[in-house]
Amino acid sequence: MKTDDTLTNIRCSWYANRPNLNGSFSRIRSVASAIFTLFFLLIEFSCSDSTSRTEEIGSVYASLDTGVTYVGMNTCKQCHSDIYETYIRTGMGKSFGNATREKSSADFSGSPVVHDRFRNFSYRPRWSNDQLVFDEFRMSGSDTVYVRREPVAFIVGSGQHTNSHLQWLNGYLWQMPLTYYTQEKKWDLPPGFENGQNSRFSRKIELECISCHNGYPQLVTGSENKYAMIPSGIDCERCHGPGSRHVRLKQAGELIDTSMAIDYSIVNPAKLPIDFQLDLCQRCHIQGNSVLKRGKSFFDFKPGMRLTDVMDVYMPVYKGQEEEHIMASHAERMKMSKCFVVSKSRADAATKSGVAALRPYKQAMTCVTCHNPHVSVKETGPDSYNAACKNCHSGTVEVSSSLCTAPTEKRRLRNDNCVGCHMPKNNTIDIPHVTTTDHYIRLAVDGKTKSAIKEFVTIACINNPGADRLSRGEAFLNYYEKFVHDVRYLDSAKTYLDEGEEEDFATNYEALVRWAYLRQDYSQVVRYAARKSTLSISTMPKVSNREAAWTSYRVAESYQQLGNLKSAVAFYNAAVIVLPYQLDFRNKLAGALEESGNTNAARKEYEFILNEDQRHVSALVNYGYLLASAFNLPQEADRLYDRALAQDPDHVQALLNKTGISVLKGDIPAAKRYLERALKVDPNNRQGLAMKSMLTAR
Repeated sequence: MKTDDTLTNIRCSWYANRPNLNGSFSRIRSVASAIFTLFFLLIEFSCSDSTSRTEEIGSVYASLDTGVTYVGMNTCKQCHSDIYETYIRTGMGKSFGNATREKSSADFSGSPVVHDRFRNFSYRPRWSNDQLVFDEFRMSGSDTVYVRREPVAFIVGSGQHTNSHLQWLNGYLWQMPLTYYTQEKKWDLPPGFENGQNSRFSRKIELECISCHNGYPQLVTGSENKYAMIPSGIDCERCHGPGSRHVRLKQAGELIDTSMAIDYSIVNPAKLPIDFQLDLCQRCHIQGNSVLKRGKSFFDFKPGMRLTDVMDVYMPVYKGQEEEHIMASHAERMKMSKCFVVSKSRADAATKSGVAALRPYKQAMTCVTCHNPHVSVKETGPDSYNAACKNCHSGTVEVSSSLCTAPTEKRRLRNDNCVGCHMPKNNTIDIPHVTTTDHYIRLAVDGKTKSAIKEFVTIACINNPGADRLSRGEAFLNYYEKFVHDVRYLDSAKTYLDEGEEEDFATNYEALVRWAYLRQDYSQVVRYAARKSTLSISTMPKVSNREAAWTSYRVAESYQQLGNLKSAVAFYNAAVIVLPYQLDFRNKLAGALEESGNTNAARKEYEFILNEDQRHVSALVNYGYLLASAFNLPQEADRLYDRALAQDPDHVQALLNKTGISVLKGDIPAAKRYLERALKVDPNNRQGLAMKSMLTAR
């Protein structure tokens, strides 16, 4: 038999431990992957605070022109070596790098072992010479019954809070199942891998995840997690925009006195209007349920743009969560603060009156009020943050009782540190073993009095209160698919998705298909597709972008569910043309081709997949079944099943197929052993129970 594992569309998110259920066609459903927050940094983000007499809010920065390119941090270093030397020690500068001993912050003493009690796998990180390796193994008593060794390519995280680990094989980037939590000096499963959701070595690292923890990696066209190049760390141009024109003009001798005028050849975030400056920080410092605008990617945002030009970011709202925060919520929490609200109101009024039209950023509290991104927070020190507070709350703590009413003893315990009382460090609700500064400035609530109420209210768009109905509908679809598998969120999504008039239907078509697909209403998916297209069944659907490719895939799978293999193949092909390196698409296409009787074409698809990713378990099992059933090559099939089980010893269909091969060989004891393993994983498997009856009879 072949396997058709559930296809997952996993993206980074703010919550761990959320099952991802796509409702896709599956004879054998694999363990669902969870959504996670892959990477976590407390990085503070700003630039110099020089002023300008000639700022024009509507001016266009050269870095926003389409012809301007990225030059790399080493180019910036040539003129800004002093800034470079301090920046590379910041959380952003140390955010991503090769897995070397120097990069790692982890403690390897004592031969640390992490055990996943849900999946019964154990993990040991170790150095093999200068190569970081993760061992995955399983014990039965004192015997090691399974071992898998995988090399680590990259370490994510500055080490201030965590080190997470990535694998890069043939260009494909995957998260690995171990994270080092620096504050507690503890190895453990990464966020989203806990509680039975361990996806082991198969979690894709797509643009949404990597785009806030790196520069601009070069994604292979037609892929979602295959990269031709991956730089090290967040570089200068993530904050300042592409610098080719800036470099060319400076080399030509065009110099600007930035104390008198803005240099529009490059973005200085400190000189941006308040909302634009906040959007720049919010690009990465509000992480949640992101809904891209049509035709946009996570790399389309550039400094000097509005975030709403590229995406809307949603967060769930709960009663009783005011005292809790997630890891990447710095901007959101700051904007909840009275300090921000009052200063922003004052700045807006000043701008309208013309008083601050040229420099509104000087009037309001923003990220740059407290943080210099070119200097590590560890090197900044509390005096700098106290000084930022005193800029508005004039006087000193020692002489002004009106500023601080806390008892002297309490202030002494906090070293008269404003942040210690008003922005205390707390545990993050999405990342285990991590405490970080809560940027909601207030009189903090004592931990004992925190509310335990957790009542879901809604999903709110953080950066765009005026988000349109389609965006809101897609936010609920995301929430259902990636975080909480509750049909109520599908119902909420549908209230925003109009399918009445042709114009509305055309606008919402892809979201409507996704809605019906997640409901597993395949007939409705097909009706939507038929309404959208006037093409005959034999005509190739027209697909031009990633989301359209996913829509075509969902339509294809719906046709396959309904037994229309000809249409299924056409729509699968359309999806594969746009995303040829989305190997799960090809796996589904191969299955449809096989069912259609086109075994030679199916064989080519499986060979393509395994040439790209020799570890693709589902393709190994499916290809083995094809070779055994259509080409009478049971020995080759058997080798493929062994390769699959070397990656996943609990893969039920591989175990069942090994059972069948063993019966063909006449090795009944081996057949019973494989069958026992399969039924231990899935006791109610119908195929397995039928095989058990057959073997019992023998």
